[in-house]
Parts: sequence; C-alpha cells; structure tokens
Amino acid sequence: MQVVLAVCLCLCWLCVSCRGCPGSPPGEGDLLLCRSCGHEVAFSSDLRFIASRLALAQRNHTGIGDRRVPVQLFENPQGFRFQVVTLKKAAVQKHWPADRHFSWFPGFSWTIATCPRCRAHLGWGFQPSEWPARVPERRFEEAADTFVALIVERLLLEDYAATLLLTPKAFKS
Repeated sequence: MQVVLAVCLCLCWLCVSCRGCPGSPPGEGDLLLCRSCGHEVAFSSDLRFIASRLALAQRNHTGIGDRRVPVQLFENPQGFRFQVVTLKKAAVQKHWPADRHFSWFPGFSWTIATCPRCRAHLGWGFQPSEWPARVPERRFEEAADTFVALIVERLLLEDYAATLLLTPKAFKS
C-alpha cells in the first residue's frame, strides 16, 4: 500500500512540475533565466518570431527545449552585433522613453530592457512608433502589437543551469 501511495505521489509531482508537457497551463514551458543573476525572465512558450528585413542574418537554434527557435543577427550604429530572439512578453524592466531612431523593426520604437534584479542589459522592448514615447507597463504587456527582443548570449535555459550545479562530495554516497 505504501509503495502504491509513493508511486501516485511521484506521478502527481511529475504532472505538476512538468512545464513542457502537453496540456500544461498556458505561459509555461522551458524557463529562460538572466545569465548574470539567474532571475526568471521568460517562458519558452512566450517566444514569438517577429521577422525583420533589417536582420543581417537569421538561423534556427534548437537549444530551447525541442523547438527550433529563429535567432536574428542585428548591428547597432556603433557596430556592436547582437543575436536576438523575440518574445511576446518577458519579465524585464523597460526604460522609457522609447526611441524611433535606428529601430531594427520598421514601424516600431525601442526601449532598453534590463533584468529587474541585477540591471544587466538583456535586450529591448518594441512598441508601435505611433504610440507615445512613454506608456504604462500594463498597456505594453496587454497590447497585441508589442514584443521584446532578448540577447541570446545574455540568457540561460533553466534546464541547462541545473546541470551546472555540483553536488558536494559529502552528499554523494
């Protein structure tokens, strides 16, 4: 009887903790973390490809779960290059006002997006250019035509981060 109860509890735990399982609640999936501090930034289910004709290159990346994620390469006016993925939403702090100049996505203004915990630059938030330069966070999050572009090298997949943790020798049998 105890064995059956233990097996049932394990199965319940697996069903609850499995973010990528079919039928899991929306907004779940592989978790993307800030590479600097480990803050939970976004779920892979929030990935939304927004193509730009201004991208220098595009490739598919398979490092996020089993999905093929389009990664675009951009260059800013100072010559710095960034590989980015686009998402519908992310837990980042946006720094308004938004700027229409030098946008990688025509028709959109951009604002810097940083990690809310460590303030590391993670990417940019994009909103329609006809919007005011400053908008409430809630309006940005709820709008259908806003998105964020996050720098791939500044993100870490939670499953990968878990493999980096070492078990102290005292705990090994």
